[in-house]
Amino acid sequence: MNQSFESSLSGAEVARKTYTVREVSRILGIGRNTAYEAVKTGDIPSVTIGRRVLIPHCAVERLLTGAAAEKLAA
Repeated sequence: MNQSFESSLSGAEVARKTYTVREVSRILGIGRNTAYEAVKTGDIPSVTIGRRVLIPHCAVERLLTGAAAEKLAA
């Protein structure tokens, strides 16, 4: 690993770019099974790496801002 990259990570907190399905279920206030079903149907965009299912931070933000916009429009 590049020494300058290692040193830049050691002193700074790295912002996470993805969440697990369980974390997203808590953020959205839905059950874990409901979150997995939403991932399966494509309602929550996800990336699968090996056996891990990850949801990009930007996808969660879009879900939350979209829900807020729908409430304002109603």
